[in-house]
Amino acid sequence: MKNFSKSRVLAAVLTAFLLVVVAVMPVMAGGRQQAGSGQISVRYVCLQKGNPYFDPIIAGMKEAVESQGGIFRDTAPEQVEATAQIPLIEAAIQDKVNVICLSPTAADTMNAVLDRARAAGIKVLTVNDDIIGNESHRDGSILSCNYDQLGIDSFEQFAKAMNYKGKFVVLSATTDSPFQNNQIEIYKKQMASDGKYKDLQLVEVLYGNDDAAKSLTETEAAIQKYPDLDGIICPTTVALTAAAQAVESRNLGNRIVVTGLGTPGQSKAFLQNGVLDGAMLWDTYRTGKVAGYLAVLLAKGEYTLAQGTSFTAGEYGTTGVLANNVLYAGPPAIITKENVDSYKF
Repeated sequence: MKNFSKSRVLAAVLTAFLLVVVAVMPVMAGGRQQAGSGQISVRYVCLQKGNPYFDPIIAGMKEAVESQGGIFRDTAPEQVEATAQIPLIEAAIQDKVNVICLSPTAADTMNAVLDRARAAGIKVLTVNDDIIGNESHRDGSILSCNYDQLGIDSFEQFAKAMNYKGKFVVLSATTDSPFQNNQIEIYKKQMASDGKYKDLQLVEVLYGNDDAAKSLTETEAAIQKYPDLDGIICPTTVALTAAAQAVESRNLGNRIVVTGLGTPGQSKAFLQNGVLDGAMLWDTYRTGKVAGYLAVLLAKGEYTLAQGTSFTAGEYGTTGVLANNVLYAGPPAIITKENVDSYKF
């Protein structure tokens, strides 16, 4: 009788132990549970935590992924640094997601970790920016619009507001930000190739690291350093807002031309009071949605990226794929005092 009681006790203990193990396994599995659930898992590694520019991209991507039955999660580093996204990509690999969407901090520092992701069967898409010169380390790239044409049009908008003469600075993001560096090169090529820009003088390129406080400080220093400064062009939204604030606070809106890339929401007040002479951008929400639609299609194996092919991006219709598996989410937007209220981002 005593032996039988011991057996019952041991059986009860073993049963309780197994129940605990079963209960704990999903928690321990983390991303594995997600990947094994049959749902598509998309991880967006954003450029920087708290940067409002990316909020519509996140919202659009989340809606597109979840509307197709997928699981979406976004993450981002605190600072824009060349290697800051690597641990976040490694975490996504560990979680066995199906697709990593990445807005890269630099063009060539993440090649090895992206290769590991693809070797694990994960699709890698760059979003809003690309790893130029290193395209073989990702599957495709969703750019918000034709950035080269945007650079040409943006510089022309700026030069026209300057009456094609005077000294100006560029207020950019970081020294190795691929998108901004490409925009600056386009500005320089425009000046060198067209005689109508001969009276424009670029005196310095400033770097605010896409940080509002540093961008403001850099602008204030430039205004003091160059008392005859005539213009500021900003190939990043954080810089444009900071430059407009600096010019407004010194009541220099009638003397210093400020244009560049900015969201309608951030630009509205400065356009209306005349501090900004214009802004350009694209529909960032649309960028996120197109990326989300594509990510799920690739994960399901329902579409293969290739130059000359196309896919249906939900309500935005057919989107074609260009060389290096690059595609444009939509056309650029010219934002003015007259039309700024028509935009919702």
